[in-house]
Amino acid sequence: MKADALLEHLESAAEKLDIRVSYEMLATAIGQSRGGLCRVKGQFRVIIDKRATAGERVATLATALGRFAPQLAELELPAPVREVLRAHAPAPKPAPGAAVRRAS
Repeated sequence: MKADALLEHLESAAEKLDIRVSYEMLATAIGQSRGGLCRVKGQFRVIIDKRATAGERVATLATALGRFAPQLAELELPAPVREVLRAHAPAPKPAPGAAVRRAS
């Protein structure tokens, strides 16, 4: 599925979850984020740099929506959209008391 189509599905999912998505000029340095999730006056909002490419927009929105996995599970979404959401989902938190493995 093309990035523009993925973006439309992700925007629709955000709307169903009452998460506002907006595109604004963000002051970003090279290599920094192109936006993200925040809460404004009690409402979740995803702000995305309007200069971002379609792929960057998909990544930013999918990463933000990944935090709402239980609610997303209830929505009817095409398989490619679910794959993108899984790919950008936050890493699971370790169980309390679990040993932390460090890379050597």
